Amino acid sequence: MLYIEIHQLRERRFRIAQIARRLKISRNTVYKYLEMSFEEAVNEFGHTQRKKKLDSYQDWVVNWLRENPDLSGAQVYDWLLEEFPQIDVGESTVRRYVNEMREIYQIEKKVEPREYEAVVEQPPGKQLQVDWGQTIQKMTNGKEVKLYFIAFVLAHSRYKYLVWQDRPFTTKDTIRCHEKAFQYYGGVTEEIVYDQDNLIAVSENAGDLILTKEFQQYVKERKFNVYLCRKADPESKGKIENVVKYVKNNFAKNRVYSTLEDWNERALKWLDRTGNYKVHHTTKKRPFEVFLLEKQHLKKVSSLLSLSESNHTEIITRIVNKDNTVRYASNRYSVPLGTYTKYPQLHLIVNEKTLRVVEPHTGEILADHTVSLEKGKLIKNVNHGRDRSKSLDQLQQQVLTLFPYEGAAQYIQDVCHTYGRYRRDQLLLFQKVAKESPEWISLALEKCIQEKLNSANEFRDVVDYLKRTKKEPEIETTVEVTLKQPVPIAVQTRDLQEYIHRMGGKGNE
Repeated sequence: MLYIEIHQLRERRFRIAQIARRLKISRNTVYKYLEMSFEEAVNEFGHTQRKKKLDSYQDWVVNWLRENPDLSGAQVYDWLLEEFPQIDVGESTVRRYVNEMREIYQIEKKVEPREYEAVVEQPPGKQLQVDWGQTIQKMTNGKEVKLYFIAFVLAHSRYKYLVWQDRPFTTKDTIRCHEKAFQYYGGVTEEIVYDQDNLIAVSENAGDLILTKEFQQYVKERKFNVYLCRKADPESKGKIENVVKYVKNNFAKNRVYSTLEDWNERALKWLDRTGNYKVHHTTKKRPFEVFLLEKQHLKKVSSLLSLSESNHTEIITRIVNKDNTVRYASNRYSVPLGTYTKYPQLHLIVNEKTLRVVEPHTGEILADHTVSLEKGKLIKNVNHGRDRSKSLDQLQQQVLTLFPYEGAAQYIQDVCHTYGRYRRDQLLLFQKVAKESPEWISLALEKCIQEKLNSANEFRDVVDYLKRTKKEPEIETTVEVTLKQPVPIAVQTRDLQEYIHRMGGKGNE
């Protein structure tokens, strides 16, 4: 059909470019079909077709293109590497295959070209460029979420780094991410280039920069020069602008978001796999290879600042899991029992060593933990498993008020003595059963004492047994009437003739 349409349009004196645009195919394809006879087209495309290396991944590629028509060949290549790490195929092969799929399935891609100006290359260790960006991502539940990121790039090697957040950046967040970047790079450059952002600068002041108080203190401590770009001067920081665009279009675009932790992990893997591995278009070198040389020119930084660590804490929003834990860095950290039903979301205040769980509205501190460097661990505070707000003696007295029966006090005391280590658990179970089934506890207590069943679990089982086997609890009631003095009662008397008449007799006859 495509062969016929091309020849029909050509007979109507359409130009090659017009045919290509109308049918959404390349001009080379138009030339190819015009030079063929109908029999040649049938023989080549109707009966025999050479199997391509990517044919086994065709469904994946076509579905990606249909769902996201603006996908680039480079992004499809990265997605294939992510889904199939063992795939052995070149990026140029993927690009050609994507173009073929677009033609076959008529999936058009809109291209928005942008012009760039060449700038002088920076020597190694001289400059680091920083910028911020934001995206809107689809979530696994179909909703959308707004994400924010800060990106770094070494001007010489083009070696990149980025950190994502689910809320706008503050100055403290910016400082914290700088520290992560310096640890990632293993050092700091002589100068760092920024846009005129109110997170770090108040005013240019004709060249005399006025930085925010927090950032000024940080720059003084780390000893690097700050270079602020003028407005409408993208050439001064074109490298980082390209990185921001690259992150948005190659990593974030059309990718589905689940959790912030997972998103940051995937971003770092993308840097290793694509962002810092692929050959750079300008330098014609792989950034990670050039970085190995540039790293030697960076100024070393200490692992910790002399400034208070509290100035560089990280605040993260987390959803409370059903098991009353919150997730951070591939681990689970406990919160008090009942938190899940009270607070759907909490704030985690994290620095290098500690993690604090805080209620976002009142600022109430719910938990303090030491950050674990392992993965897949449950870090649990023993006080989070039960209510310890009351002393054991108070709890025992409260339980005894629910058992106002003869022998109950001694029975509960014996149970607590037997289960000394689990005394609180036994008392809480007694309390729960007594509140749920108060009408059965007297009979159950009598049976447990007779059978010597000295355990709250056995007491609960006896209550359950009585519920199943008896319709109503046996309640013995005695009524005792004591009369102190006889009470005179007037008795009515009738004539004998009246009784004879009622019985049908004739009286005196």
